Amino acid sequence: MAENAIEIEALQKTYAGSGTQAPKSALKGIDLTIPAGSIFGLLGPNGAGKSTLINILAGLVTKSSGRVKIWGFDQDVNPRQSRAAIGVMPQELNMDPFFTPRAALEVQAGLYGVPKSQRRTDEILKMIGLQDKADAYARSLSGGMRRRLLLGKALVHRPQILVLDEPTAGVDIELRQMLWQNVRRLNEQEGLTVILTTHYLEEAQEMCDEIAIINHGEVIVRDSTAALVGRMDAKTLVVHGDGPIPDQIPLPDGVDMSRRRDGALALTYHRNAISAGDVLDAVRAAGVTLRDVATEEPDLEDVFMALTTSAPNKDQSAASTRN
Repeated sequence: MAENAIEIEALQKTYAGSGTQAPKSALKGIDLTIPAGSIFGLLGPNGAGKSTLINILAGLVTKSSGRVKIWGFDQDVNPRQSRAAIGVMPQELNMDPFFTPRAALEVQAGLYGVPKSQRRTDEILKMIGLQDKADAYARSLSGGMRRRLLLGKALVHRPQILVLDEPTAGVDIELRQMLWQNVRRLNEQEGLTVILTTHYLEEAQEMCDEIAIINHGEVIVRDSTAALVGRMDAKTLVVHGDGPIPDQIPLPDGVDMSRRRDGALALTYHRNAISAGDVLDAVRAAGVTLRDVATEEPDLEDVFMALTTSAPNKDQSAASTRN
């Protein structure tokens, strides 16, 4: 088993311009390693370069420069082996409407050179919940069923790495739960490395061991999910009082106060500078009798917004990116 499922060094991709359009630099020297056996989140706003990176890994887009190793195989030296090590579940529902799920899996396995004796078509159909639709035309399947079939097609050649590109976009809760149950099982029981792109950040926070955030074609941060969330030291106390709460309360410097629709006070402060006790003491000193106090912690969405709403700083990126 390779120590790293993916190793990327100085990866660049520039799309040629046409007419008056200038060339576009989609990836600007990406350095990234993804540990084998992990569930790794690859996040970023639209246009950040995620799709270009995934398409390069899948062999669908040719890089401009740099080095890519997939499961220990250099993409330039061993293109067939590196491509065989990875399976991609794309965003787009691209499939032949006249193929049945069984036929689609068989054809996909054939394209990867999987001998008939080694194909797992029935096993995969059962795993993705399509065994009762195995011989129905794909055009008769619902959108959720088609998305399940895409997952099955990505698994036919037993890849060591599975890329899920926005796998739960527009799907119902039942399908989402089924997908994540299967992904966790494949990761835990078979050691499959999973790379996830998603705009549902709570999903990434729950599923991923580590996360890299890409913006403007650069990795601006990469760390464990817990460490990323821990970077935000802001905390909010939500205070409900017995009786009216004054509009103005003298608070320690650095505490922001707002009022919620239900009349509660939201007091946001930085844990490294102020303690919760100091904040609550100030509220009591203003004559407020506390009925209930709740805390709100930052989440991955707060981190994501803080990092991607401003232009990337190369010095900070270099310091915060761990390869």
